Parts: sequence; C-alpha cells; structure tokens
Amino acid sequence: MAKEYDVVVLGGGTGGYVAAIRASQKGLTVAVVEKDRLGGTCLHRGCIPSKALLRSAEVLQTVRKAAEFGIETPEPTFSFIKAQERKQGIVDQLESGIQQLFKKGKIDLYEGKGTILGPSIFSPTAGTISVEFADGSENEMLIPKNLIIATGSKPRALKGLAFDEEFVLSSDGALQLETLPESIIIVGGGVIGMEWASMLHDFGVEVTVIEYSDRILPTEDKDISKELHRLYKKKKINIVTSAEVQADTYKKTADGVEIKAVVKGQEQTFTASKMFVSVGRSANVENIGLENTDIIVEKGVIQVASNFQTKESHIYAVGDCIGGMQLAHVAMEEGIIAAEDISGNPQPAINYNHVPRCTYTSPEIASVGITEEQAKEQGFEVKTGKFFFRGIGKALVYGESDGFIKVVADKKTNDLLGVFMIGPHVTDMISEAALAHVLDATPFEIGSTIHPHPTLAEAFGEAALAVDGLAIHG
Repeated sequence: MAKEYDVVVLGGGTGGYVAAIRASQKGLTVAVVEKDRLGGTCLHRGCIPSKALLRSAEVLQTVRKAAEFGIETPEPTFSFIKAQERKQGIVDQLESGIQQLFKKGKIDLYEGKGTILGPSIFSPTAGTISVEFADGSENEMLIPKNLIIATGSKPRALKGLAFDEEFVLSSDGALQLETLPESIIIVGGGVIGMEWASMLHDFGVEVTVIEYSDRILPTEDKDISKELHRLYKKKKINIVTSAEVQADTYKKTADGVEIKAVVKGQEQTFTASKMFVSVGRSANVENIGLENTDIIVEKGVIQVASNFQTKESHIYAVGDCIGGMQLAHVAMEEGIIAAEDISGNPQPAINYNHVPRCTYTSPEIASVGITEEQAKEQGFEVKTGKFFFRGIGKALVYGESDGFIKVVADKKTNDLLGVFMIGPHVTDMISEAALAHVLDATPFEIGSTIHPHPTLAEAFGEAALAVDGLAIHG
C-alpha cells in the first residue's frame, strides 16, 4: 500500500518530531517513521534520563550535607533501582506527551525501519520511504512531496574496543545498569564523560577519567576546565590527561577490566569493575538508503545548505546526522527551519555562535560564544572579567559557592564575545547571556541591568562589570 504526504520525517527524535509538529502547524500532511521509540536518543538514551539520574545524585549529596543547614538526619541510603524507576517514569511521561502532540497535529506515526528508495514506480524522484515492520507484515510505502532526514547518532566506539554493554559500556548501556559498579574507568573527558564522572562519584563509585587531550572539557574555556579539574581532584576523582588508551591491551579480569594507556610517554595500567567509553557520537547515515539518492555524505555526515536542504532539493536533513553541534536544542531549531522552508516561509540561517551549551556536572557548566583562546586566535584584542560565586550571598545561602562567571569582550569595540559559567544552576542562567550575545550587548550594558538581590544571577552582572574593573563586590 502507498500513501502520499506533504512531509515525511525519517526519525522521531528531537529534531524529527519537532519538525513534524511545525509542519503540521503549517497545515501540511505529515508522517513520521521511527524504528525505536518516539523521542529518540535525547528522551530515551541521553538528555532526559541522564539528567534524571544526575538530579538523584544532587539530592543525595544535599541530604548528606543536611547537618550544615541545621537539619539532623541519619546517613541516607541510596537505592539505584528506585532512581532508575524514577528516571523511566519521567521518560514515559514525556513520550506520552509527544504522542498526544502527534494526535493533536494529526501526524501519522509509523513504527518501523524506514529506507529511502530511489526513483521508482511510486515516484519519479528519490525519497519514497519503504517502512519495514518488526512483525513481518507487508511494507508500507510513503510518498512524500518533501522528506526530512532526522536519523540522529549513536555512541562512537574506539577501534578494537567494541561495546559489549556488560564490561565495556556506551552511554546507552550505562543508562540500563541495574546495579552500580564499585569502580569505573571513563575513557573520554568531554561533556558526557564528565557528567557521568560527576554522577557516579556522587553515587559512591570510584571513578577514573582518562582523557586524550591535555585537559578535560577540551572545547570549553581553559579556565572552566581548570576549575572543574581542581574541584574533581578535591573530590578524589582520578583524572588522567594527555593519555592515549591502548585498546588492544584491554582484557577482562577476575575483578572486572584492565587496560593500558600511554600517559605523557609512559605506559600505565588501569583496572576497574567496568569501563565506560565516551569519545563522541557517529551520525546514523548507514543502511537508510542514501545510496539511492544524490545526497552527499562527507566525513560521515550529510551535507546540507543553511536551510538544511540536501543536494536533492526536496530532501532535507537535520540534527546529529548532519554533524555540527549535536545538541538537542540545536536539532529542534534545525527541524523548525526545515519545516518552515518546506511550507514556503524561509527563515534566517542559524548563527551557531549564539547557541548556549550546557554541561550538567556538579557544579554545572554553561557557555555561549567563543573562548578567550579562540578570540585571540581570531585576531581579537580581548578583555575579560571574572566574578566568583563565593562573593554572592544567594550562593552562600544555598551552600553552593564553588565556581565563577567569566566574560570575554572585544577590547576595541566592547562587543561581547563569550560568557563562561561554572557554578550552581548556571544552566538556567546562561539564557540571559545568550540573549545578550544575540543583541550584541556590551559588558557595561549587562552590568548596568539591575539584577535582583539576593540571586545567583547577580554574579553575571558583577562579572560583566569586572571586564572594566567596575565590579562592586569583587
């Protein structure tokens, strides 16, 4: 059977389902093909479940510090199973919400594996989707006027160190753990690796992080990386940088796993109960039928124009499958722009320099714009301001005063170049900085904006004033 639609979306993850909803809002007939579960990686194997567990870790640490607030309570016990159950309840609730939005928008959902066909009896152009169902029933043919590819990404494995999800875990496997290991080696000190290091340490797991670069969070501002390293060393998280893991030395032992790494020219051996590999993600571009089209794939990602059109003008691609920042909120915006373009309402191209980035470690990290180092490499003469949370009354009241906010500006024009935060609740505070960046505000304008007292947001105002040596409390 063949059905025609204005838009078919291949992939029901963040970018895909948002694109579908916007297309339906524009009065287009829409179908989504998803082989797993609606919501994709972000909802089921990424953003939401990991943040639910991180919240459990945060609450556990808060209870352990209760005596500091005058609350006497016995030493808390932690049930990882109950934390996992809570996580799954949140995921299920959000998935149900997306399903309701699909019903509201009259979006058809096909739960099966979709493959892109070339020109055929169904259509003279490439883009028809053949949907294969797990129950073996006859394939469904969907004939779209426009196709949006939103197939996402998967955890990247190290060559010679395949995921078995028992001893060598990906982020997918880690989220399905039923019991906590006594110890773990985390290969990769990027965003995902450091979030898991934070969470597992707070749950009582002995954590070792092995990072190839000379610092953890290598894409962040150096001052941020240095501060997180200092705080994690204080927590007794073992962080090893400038280390190249020798995948061919991996072996299982009676107690777990063993692997060697060359650390600054010297070979070292690391052992733990389990290993978690977090070295990035690979776009899902294989086995979806791209070879049946003229779509260009380079360096493992689909090539698109600024409106997310591929070389096939009626086929678009958004989200992790096109590379880029690989963030859920970026995929959402890309999906919206693609849907708007299809509906005849083209939108301005995304300025990725304006996109805020968040890391949900303890303490949190958030940033927008370019780092001080990047600014200098691009020829800017910079000036910076920094303000520490220990000078903010609300941070002391919260009992969370580690960290700071750093503002980077152009010395010649006073333009805001970047804002970098590490401290309590900064992932909720970065939006003000992102708006200031979009509006091309100067640090003085930010600092002159009255920030309510007592709030954590005062630190941003003070950091902006500090750029010109005008901070009141610093």
